[in-house]
Amino acid sequence: MTYRSTPGGLQFVSVRKPHNGLQNGDLVDTPPFGDTTGAHKIPTDTVDQMLELNVSKTPLVNELGPTLSNGGINLHSSVKRKMVEDKGYVFDKRLRYSVRQNESNCRFRDIVVRKEDGFTHVLLSSQTSDNNALTPEIMKEVSRALGNAAADDSKLLLLSAVGSYFCSGVDPSYLIGRLSTDRRKESSRIAEAIRDFVKAFIHFKKPIVVAINGPALGLGASVLPLCDIVWASEKAWFQTPSASIRLTPAGCSSYTFPQILGVALANEMLLCGRKLTAQEACSRGLVSQVFWPTTFSQEVMLRVKEMANCSAVVLEESKCLVRSFLKSVLEEVNERECQMLKQMWSSTKFLESLFTYLQEKVYDV
Repeated sequence: MTYRSTPGGLQFVSVRKPHNGLQNGDLVDTPPFGDTTGAHKIPTDTVDQMLELNVSKTPLVNELGPTLSNGGINLHSSVKRKMVEDKGYVFDKRLRYSVRQNESNCRFRDIVVRKEDGFTHVLLSSQTSDNNALTPEIMKEVSRALGNAAADDSKLLLLSAVGSYFCSGVDPSYLIGRLSTDRRKESSRIAEAIRDFVKAFIHFKKPIVVAINGPALGLGASVLPLCDIVWASEKAWFQTPSASIRLTPAGCSSYTFPQILGVALANEMLLCGRKLTAQEACSRGLVSQVFWPTTFSQEVMLRVKEMANCSAVVLEESKCLVRSFLKSVLEEVNERECQMLKQMWSSTKFLESLFTYLQEKVYDV
């Protein structure tokens, strides 16, 4: 799918299917994290060698490839080929380019911000991470976009994504690349970026509508209760597999998930990494409505434009009545979660668990 500008606003149009039978930029049925072949894959022997290294003295990423400037890992070509062959990942770079070339004053690298009639449209479109994974730099861009939208004349904000994934959470390769060099300093920096990212959603005064086109994982799923309306495609699914890599909850999910999903299901998601389908998420209140993938974009835009016809004062004051009493609670929860994350990231056991996790997702077909 791609975008085109019309007198009526932003529309989505189909692209001719390639030879592999998938539509570039369209959603693909993706298995849960435990079965997915779309994760980073690291050979077993390489992981074993890296875990024997002294993390405080020697970076753990040497066997994988050099560290990139943004903290990620530049995997060797053989590993890249293995990843591509196994996961069959489809992402339409032409879609990202078509969005970007139509934006006359794009000031962001990994997101696209479009001013529409009555609302601001923010699209995750990462060029520096796979599956719209989050890094501190990307989170800062989203926070800045929210700050700009809060001060402009738009009545609400629409958050969506380009590609097959909505968001895959914090980028694991970024964590490995940064935390294996200076754990104490980088753990504080990344935790602060997450804190400010979540705080931007907590304090945004206008309604936030989220369109989930595909999988929403980790922090990409945790922040959804901080938004006001969540619409999902039938192909979307939700998972927070933080416990499997020695991570504690983030995005205020330790408070919001039990409130919305109930304690039992929230514990399954936060402690066991349970995957929720779009229909399950809708039935439990995490998602408002689920739409068929082929008409998802049109359904979302139709409803957002209807909201944009309402009074800006009514929309903002209505949100204030619903949300204002929660702000102080959410701020406290956010601070406590980020402090715990910083503590966990300072431990060498976290890196060992992360390597093991990535290895299992690579070869567990």
